[in-house]
Amino acid sequence: MSNEQKQLAVFFDRDGTLNIERGYIRDLEHLELYPGAAQAIRKLNDLGILCILTTNQTGAARGFYDIEHIHALNNRVNALLFEEAEAHLDALYYSPYYARGIVPELTKDSDCRKPKTGMIRQALVDFPRIDISVAYVVGDKATDVEFAHNAGARGILLKTGYGQNVLDGKYQALEHKPEAVCDNIYEAVKLIIATWKNEGLLLVESI
Repeated sequence: MSNEQKQLAVFFDRDGTLNIERGYIRDLEHLELYPGAAQAIRKLNDLGILCILTTNQTGAARGFYDIEHIHALNNRVNALLFEEAEAHLDALYYSPYYARGIVPELTKDSDCRKPKTGMIRQALVDFPRIDISVAYVVGDKATDVEFAHNAGARGILLKTGYGQNVLDGKYQALEHKPEAVCDNIYEAVKLIIATWKNEGLLLVESI
């Protein structure tokens, strides 16, 4: 596949990556983006790079709220991205399943739950020009890094959300080293853009 045919893509986690980590968010107003998150997505939008959300959302399986609330939370993320920077996500995938849940129809071990790769596999069906070998996964958990590794993508671990606890060995063990560790989503996007430019995959000036 030539450079001209490739579609560059970044897969983003949600909680602790785009929006401030606050556990299972029951009140929509408690979902707030990290400073610079909307501007980071807008940078990628302006370069024609796909921004794809891939998020585990087990609150419904645990009985904390229903599926419609997950949709409402995701809709709020989209609304805040547009409100703050006229930014947008190109696609959104979520896994509501949890093997130890209490809601029967959502209680199972699903291949779309990270670090399994079902969400990325679906994205590759929906966007067949994505070159997964140069795509990035950005998240705050070891499972995001493993998600990237399992899919053949590049993983970036953020220090926001649970990220610093992962680095300190207090939450989830890293089985594979991330491509990079960044302070926040904005710094991660700057690194991704610079790397792709150095590799000749982005032939435009930085914005």
